[in-house]
Amino acid sequence: MSEIKFEITKEIAVLSERAGGWTKEINMVSWNDRPAKYDIREWTTDHDKMGKGITISEEEMIELKRALDNLK
Repeated sequence: MSEIKFEITKEIAVLSERAGGWTKEINMVSWNDRPAKYDIREWTTDHDKMGKGITISEEEMIELKRALDNLK
C-alpha cells in the first residue's frame, strides 16, 4: 500500500480537543500533491497522525455555510 502524502497549507480552526490530546480541526489540506481543499478531521498535536474525516471543495463549503446560516 502506498503512503498517503499530505500538507496542511492553512490552519483554520480547532473545533474541539479530546483528553488524549487529539483535536478536531478545520484546515486546508493538499492530498497527494493535489490542490488544497477544506478538511475536517481529528489530528494528533504534531499533525503526525489523523483520524477519519471529510474533505470538501470550496463550492461545497459555501453550501455548508449557507445551510449552517439557515439553522434556527
